[in-house]
Amino acid sequence: MVQTYSNRRRWWAHHVVGFTAALGMMLAGAGMLAPPAHARDGESKCGEVTTSLIKCDDIDKYSKVGENEGGYIFDLLGFFIRILTAGVGIVAVGGIVYGAILYASAADNQAQVTKALEVIRNVVIGLVAYALMYVLIEFLIPGGLF
Repeated sequence: MVQTYSNRRRWWAHHVVGFTAALGMMLAGAGMLAPPAHARDGESKCGEVTTSLIKCDDIDKYSKVGENEGGYIFDLLGFFIRILTAGVGIVAVGGIVYGAILYASAADNQAQVTKALEVIRNVVIGLVAYALMYVLIEFLIPGGLF
């Protein structure tokens, strides 16, 4: 059978949706394999405030000038970068799924195919830009964030 343009597009749409669904199931399965949580021995205090987000057990290391100067700021920056990375990942997966659904449901609508490919291309460009930003931050901060 000769594959026409419509048949090839349907074949690709079928495989893109299948790949996206398989990737989503793998990511969901990986999320279920979380490491066990262990109870803390005591409360973590940062000055007078009880906290579990920022580690500041050794207050003295942040008061000395030198290698650890700006330690609290780097801890906060690392915390926000981790949250931002998770958010970018979630939005990227959503964008890929949206583009795949647009592509799969395009039928013979060339404008929708173009829009779907543009959405997927923009998601990939965004991920590359975020990765470059992350590498730049790791390079600029002495010792890296993590």
